[in-house]
Amino acid sequence: MNEFEKGLLKYFSEDDLRTIQDIRVGIAGAGGLGSNIAVCLVRSGFKNLEILDFDVVEASNLNRQYYFMDDLGKPKVAVLKDRLLTINPSAQIKVFNTKMDRDNCVDFFKEADIVFEAFDRVEAKKMVLETFGGSKRIIICGVGMAGHKNENELKIRKLSGRHFIVGDGETSIKCMPPLAPRVMACASLMASIALECVLENKTGGRK
Repeated sequence: MNEFEKGLLKYFSEDDLRTIQDIRVGIAGAGGLGSNIAVCLVRSGFKNLEILDFDVVEASNLNRQYYFMDDLGKPKVAVLKDRLLTINPSAQIKVFNTKMDRDNCVDFFKEADIVFEAFDRVEAKKMVLETFGGSKRIIICGVGMAGHKNENELKIRKLSGRHFIVGDGETSIKCMPPLAPRVMACASLMASIALECVLENKTGGRK
């Protein structure tokens, strides 16, 4: 157990931390939602993550994604893995610098107990739900968190015992700019669902 993990024992019992660390997580997308979800999870003790994204870091990403100026032009998943390992060097981070589509989506997250949908496009979000929604996995999706106004409150909607949607359902990034406060707030809420499900023993397995 490294110093970071020892520090977590101030907040978790040894049994709870062990439970968190045993959970396997898949994150589809490493942008504003995905990168911040991953950071929240690792800081909360999760250490088995599989992250997929095909994109590289651009200047327009820096306003809300967990990247920095010296990351420009680099693959997001490679940079994110390095960042996460600076938080917990013992984390097991598997990354795929590729695009998920309907032909290959079943090849990913096979061992995941929890799958996060963190894509931008509605079609990709639907693909994740259709691919993994029929299993016993916890599925957590983000929809509607753009803009700067808080008149549309970010909420957690529980579709079933294992399916959750976080966001306001209204402010699409196609219509409004994705800005740090609401994007990061949505990512934090999504990560908090995973933590609650694990600590309340609500994870359903992978089959």
